[in-house]
Amino acid sequence: MNPTPPQTASATGRYNKNLRIVFGLTFTYFLVEVVVGYWTNSLALLSDAAHMLTDVIGLALALFANWMSRRPITARRSYGFYRLEILSAFVNALILIGISLYILFEAYGRFRNPPTVDSSNMTLVAFVGLLINVLGIYLLRQGAKDSLNVKGAFLEVVSDLLSSIGVIAAGLIMTYTGWYYADPLFSAIIGLFILPRTLKLMMESVNILLQGTPDELDVAAVTQRINAVPGFGNAHDLHIWTLTSGIVVMSGHVVTNEELTTADLTARLEALAGQLNTQFNINHIALQPERAGQCTNSLTAL
Repeated sequence: MNPTPPQTASATGRYNKNLRIVFGLTFTYFLVEVVVGYWTNSLALLSDAAHMLTDVIGLALALFANWMSRRPITARRSYGFYRLEILSAFVNALILIGISLYILFEAYGRFRNPPTVDSSNMTLVAFVGLLINVLGIYLLRQGAKDSLNVKGAFLEVVSDLLSSIGVIAAGLIMTYTGWYYADPLFSAIIGLFILPRTLKLMMESVNILLQGTPDELDVAAVTQRINAVPGFGNAHDLHIWTLTSGIVVMSGHVVTNEELTTADLTARLEALAGQLNTQFNINHIALQPERAGQCTNSLTAL
């Protein structure tokens, strides 16, 4: 029997307000960077603007997924729209990879023929971006520990912070030395910095979409905990996966003592569910008790 849909709120939902604030700040600064980057002819600033665009898209996806995940569960969608949060993190990673590769391509062209850059205005705008990114990190730092969706946005803001530092460094170098190779050099550094963190985010989201066991969860320890319940033994066919950030689901089978009544089974399963939630943060379980040579209907606990 499939587990019934959990009613637990996703982790992203708890940080919806902070996501909205960071989205508003990021979108406003993105528009400023595009205008000033084009005006000053700075690839580093335009590269940072392109990265800010991925932040805007990522935050918009996170907010949309969070809104959708709170829609009612239906017969056709027994898990609701929780998975949209993970899908948005995956799409966000794809966009980041594309932007990174484009930045590297443009930097290569400017290494061959570096243009003149209005470095003083470029540096001023980058400094404003640095302050905005510091605020964004402060607002999202806690949510990044609980939600993959928020973690994606948080990593983007962190990389934006470092990008702003790179743009400031490039601007100062060009202002005081006239060495315009600093613009494509720091642009390439920004692009290379984004890639490995983006690939890690993508692999985490893919693991969830493929219903892989959470990395931090020890299946053997879970099996041992189930078998430790009096009258339970030989827990098998255990499947543990993440529905969305903050919601872990488990299903499986366990052989039970023939002397246990249905009331005993229900009581022990409910107690076990509480233990699994406390020890392993599993929010919902569905275990099918089996007698020797036969199986009964599964008993489900939230």
